[in-house]
Amino acid sequence: MSFQMPVYRAPEFEEPVFREAPDAALIPAEADGVAPEGFHSTSMYPEYFKIGGQWKLIAKSRMDSSVVIRNGEPFAVENRNLRKGDLVVIGRSEDASEGIYVHTEGFSGAEEAAGDKFVFRQGRSRETSYSRDYDRLQELLRHEREQGFILWVMGPAFAFDSGARTAMEKMVEAGYVHGLMAGNALATHDLEGALLHTALGQDIYTQASVPNGHYNHLDVINKVRRSGSIQSFIREYGIDNGIMYSIEKNRIPYVLTGSIRDDGPLPEVIGDVYEGQSRMRALTEQATTVICLATMLHTIATGNMTPSYHVDADGSIRPVFLYTVDADEFVVNKLLDRGSLSAKTMVTNVQDFIRHVAAGLGVL
Repeated sequence: MSFQMPVYRAPEFEEPVFREAPDAALIPAEADGVAPEGFHSTSMYPEYFKIGGQWKLIAKSRMDSSVVIRNGEPFAVENRNLRKGDLVVIGRSEDASEGIYVHTEGFSGAEEAAGDKFVFRQGRSRETSYSRDYDRLQELLRHEREQGFILWVMGPAFAFDSGARTAMEKMVEAGYVHGLMAGNALATHDLEGALLHTALGQDIYTQASVPNGHYNHLDVINKVRRSGSIQSFIREYGIDNGIMYSIEKNRIPYVLTGSIRDDGPLPEVIGDVYEGQSRMRALTEQATTVICLATMLHTIATGNMTPSYHVDADGSIRPVFLYTVDADEFVVNKLLDRGSLSAKTMVTNVQDFIRHVAAGLGVL
């Protein structure tokens, strides 16, 4: 069955509850990075604000932000990015009574249009059958390759397996990757695999440890730092395989964010967490499908900054599809409370997952 996009249903703004509602109250921020008392904080859902008698939707939203009105339009702004004098929306009611309306039912009934329910099912576990989930994901990816923005959030598990690296490389080459977010480890061990055929000193095909293999990733980091960038390293050492090779070759935008435990790190890794968050948000704002794979902290961070909807260039509103895949049920269940129409969890080994998806799409 071909993919069908769920239809968004906007609120009925002609109803009295909306017509009689007051404009949203605004108070200037008293200082940089400080929101007024009683500030409204955004959710993952479409949110409308009555400004000058008209209901306006935030076009690019994220959770846990204040709402600033600029030139009559609402913008989601992290509190740390508020500037003194910004006009901030005040109010904690979300039922239109304070000029604020959170629209949680925008895609209700969309399951009939799509042929299946794009909602969380409670109790999804390693015993769950995911056959239909794979079919649906492949339908979605075929659609999104041409008409969306597919963002992958990846942990280092891919780099430890030769087949998974190859599958992901083929996915990039086939156009199923429009953006990548990861940490230092994925890029480091993928480049280690490309140069030395190991990851953390283990052969990426046999998993056999090689002599002095614990030096391999450190040597690779040192070489990349000497080269000055991942791209320069790829060129200087004749790298011709792997995830980062294909990402650089196809000029796919990526964000590598660091952590306290990082070795090196690679030159492209962002050490400032707030700069990293801003760079990640720039990609999530473009995303229409997000696939988070075996990286709990990056998954939670991405989930918190990814809204459940995307406003296209023509003003139409569509869901953002969020998948989270991990072998640990605890990790995927961290996002169950999002309650999103567009979110799906799968409990499985991500190395097997990507090979299954790539084979189903015919890229392997």
